Amino acid sequence: MDIISQLLRLLGLLFLGLSSACAPQTPVPVYWTATPTETATAIPATQAVVVPTEIPPTVAATATPPPIPTNTVAPTNTEPAVAVVPTLTLTPAPPTATTAPTDSASLTAGATWQGPVVSGEVSPPPTFPVAAPTTSPISGEPTITPTVPDLPLRPYLPDLDGSRIGVQLDINLSLQDWQAAMGDIERLGIKWVKVQLSWRDMQPDGPNQKNDEFFLRVEQYLEDAANRGLSVMISVVKAPLWARSVQNEDGPPDNPQDLANFITLVFQEINADLYRPVIGDYIDAVEIWNEPNLLREWQGTLPFSGAGYMQLFAPAYQAVRAYSPTIPVLTAGLAPTTTSQYSIDDGDFLRQMYGAGLMNYPDVVLGVHPYPWGNPPDAHCCDNVEGQGWDDNPHFFFADTLDTYRQIMREYNDSRQMWITEFGYASWDGYPTAPPVSDDWILYTDRLEQGVNTIRALQIAQTSPDIGITILWNLNFATLAGMVQNSDERAAYSMLIPGDGCVLDLNSTNRTERPVYWMLYDAVRPEVSLSDYCGVIPAPMQ
Repeated sequence: MDIISQLLRLLGLLFLGLSSACAPQTPVPVYWTATPTETATAIPATQAVVVPTEIPPTVAATATPPPIPTNTVAPTNTEPAVAVVPTLTLTPAPPTATTAPTDSASLTAGATWQGPVVSGEVSPPPTFPVAAPTTSPISGEPTITPTVPDLPLRPYLPDLDGSRIGVQLDINLSLQDWQAAMGDIERLGIKWVKVQLSWRDMQPDGPNQKNDEFFLRVEQYLEDAANRGLSVMISVVKAPLWARSVQNEDGPPDNPQDLANFITLVFQEINADLYRPVIGDYIDAVEIWNEPNLLREWQGTLPFSGAGYMQLFAPAYQAVRAYSPTIPVLTAGLAPTTTSQYSIDDGDFLRQMYGAGLMNYPDVVLGVHPYPWGNPPDAHCCDNVEGQGWDDNPHFFFADTLDTYRQIMREYNDSRQMWITEFGYASWDGYPTAPPVSDDWILYTDRLEQGVNTIRALQIAQTSPDIGITILWNLNFATLAGMVQNSDERAAYSMLIPGDGCVLDLNSTNRTERPVYWMLYDAVRPEVSLSDYCGVIPAPMQ
């Protein structure tokens, strides 16, 4: 790129920052990744919202991952550097530029988040008293005491490949908050970022119109991620009202070609004023839709079935291939669920996709969402612990969901890869409020288990030849204003929380870490072995 082009690019970024700071912005409705139960709150375009995605229920530990030794290097008080043994202080003071967006977004009190739908055939968890928080939220507390100090899961961390791990972010961030999140990801050491592109927000007024401000934001944010060496996965979701005759909840367009035309527009969009490359230059993988086996994601005229999804998928796939013959195209990750009036069993839905021609696309990657609820990643159904719940159906288990998909693929002699495009462990441990109503399963996993189970699941994925990339959710949802206070389930998955020195402080404008963040930091650096994960001390090496 010549000097003039670089100068124009810098001027474009400066223009975005100044326009965000100095001019009122047209409100941009924000719609969470995974299936909200009510209309999302409109948030100005420059305000911060962070990483949503699908949410599922959880259960008690039934299997313990074996210890996996790693090389040990004593940590010191410096940040990791290229070509030098990475070391760090476990509780670094957050940089002044990376303040949590606790003041830049708000949530309506009482707003709920709905995860995967499970039919009445599956026993819900019983009601039981809410456990008291294990740590004080008062700022300045020196350490965090583990919920179970003698837990046998103290980790020997495996060596993980950070280039195969990512995290999802919301594209509706101010420039400052986007850059702060990018810094957190760079420090973490993983290499993929996933964002959902809401079609209805980017093209709200008709097929021949587009939201120029939104397109500019997408272009510049994805360019920023690419310039940092990160790979970008987009998930294209949510048809605009003009494309749908059925307009309640979310759903596909009446005419699948409308989605294909939008994808073409996204990939080929050029900002002529700033002489930028097309947005497609910054996209490394495309997931077509989200959890179409849930009715709340599929209200429309296309059949609610795997065959109906393939009607949407076919022209969208061709639109991506018209731009690039090699970029990975993924089917929508399915919600692990049973069949009810609101959902279709994900295994049955996948078989319907095969019956409707999935094998005609041998280069397509199978997107999967193997949420584990609270069950350890090695566990298989069914424990049926009396009085517990969330452990009596294979859909609640990470391992069983993946095995179900493998079995179906064998039935069709299919050897394609799976990519985990949504996955995470939820924990309410350390939060001073009660967990979300009917989400008692969140109490089954403490902060240490959240980290250990996440790392073990990543290890299983990376040692499975049929699994490629794994996208975690979420990085920092707990830092959004009101998220913990309103007992929003999404906060339970967050790797970052408001506070300092690994201590939660709901009044803080800084962000700090939960143990899972530093465990992942450690695991993707084979030459590092931290002595402490936010007050949790790993087992001594043997």
